[in-house]
Amino acid sequence: MKTMKGPGLFLAQFAGSAAPFDSFSGITAWAADCGYLGVQVPSGQASLIDLDLASTSRTYCDELSGQARANGVEITELSAHVQGQLVAVHPAFDAAFDGFAPVPLRGDPRARQAWAVDQVMKTIDASAHLGLDRMAAFSGALAWPYLYPWPQRPQGLIETAFDELAARWRPILDHADSRGVDICFEIHPGEDLHDGISFEMFLDRVDQHPRARMLYDPSHYLLQQLDYLENIDIYASRIGMFHVKDAEFNPTGRQGVYGGYQPWIDRAGRFRSPGDGQVDFKAIFSRLTAAGFDGWAVVEWECALKHPEDGAREGAAFVRDHIIRVTDRAFDDFANGGADQAANLRMLGLDR
Repeated sequence: MKTMKGPGLFLAQFAGSAAPFDSFSGITAWAADCGYLGVQVPSGQASLIDLDLASTSRTYCDELSGQARANGVEITELSAHVQGQLVAVHPAFDAAFDGFAPVPLRGDPRARQAWAVDQVMKTIDASAHLGLDRMAAFSGALAWPYLYPWPQRPQGLIETAFDELAARWRPILDHADSRGVDICFEIHPGEDLHDGISFEMFLDRVDQHPRARMLYDPSHYLLQQLDYLENIDIYASRIGMFHVKDAEFNPTGRQGVYGGYQPWIDRAGRFRSPGDGQVDFKAIFSRLTAAGFDGWAVVEWECALKHPEDGAREGAAFVRDHIIRVTDRAFDDFANGGADQAANLRMLGLDR
């Protein structure tokens, strides 16, 4: 067992145009003041990191890491969620996801995809230059519109979608392997990798690639009504990253998992600040610790009610209070009377 690292904070929900959230120096100093020891950095946020430079210059990465340390935190991981999403986009979502791409690429799905692949590759290289051995990403989705099919899905549709998804990610995973970096896919509704079964379907098609791992976020499992504790037991060896995000699910006679097209505040299932929802984090921290998870506990703040800065400060304390400092001895060592093989045989009555 290892003591989990943390607390860390995912900066994606906090980066903005006003100080201190508009620069890497400002936001890292603010995060440290909130009580965080680490920050997870979205690689596409130009105000926080120059990805082109980070992917080619160790000197720049050393300077970035040094700036973080000077402000009291370290870089925990890079995230390529947005770029990973664009590796695979179903045409039904082209217009919605065009906003994630540079303006010149909008309306050109092939160019947008090529840009996204390049961005993920650069995030891998930047991670290696920063001395990080894992990064986060979404898988993207080709089959998601057919999740709950009517009319019946034609035979082979899902298999073809996953074949294509794997073909797009295989060279990226191979590049990650060459740089010693794991890609931790956030298992998330809206992505083709949205639960354990879909993750396994993907793994089968990339030949159980050692660099394909999971970002474990229990909020998405609770809202799917999936057993998020058993999920740890099943996939412990594949869990490389951990988002501390809470949620609640309160179904009514009018709506359930799908939410009736309502805004977050009115949904039966909605995200909450850590500790304000229904996720059993004591059990999660216990199971991850027992399983030997060696990464960071990173707050991803999303809440339909609470102000983000309040959620951030509370989240740091929440994680700090849940991290388990692992024991270096058994609790009943005081009762150890000592033994040898001869004594063992005598205790079993086998010395006769």
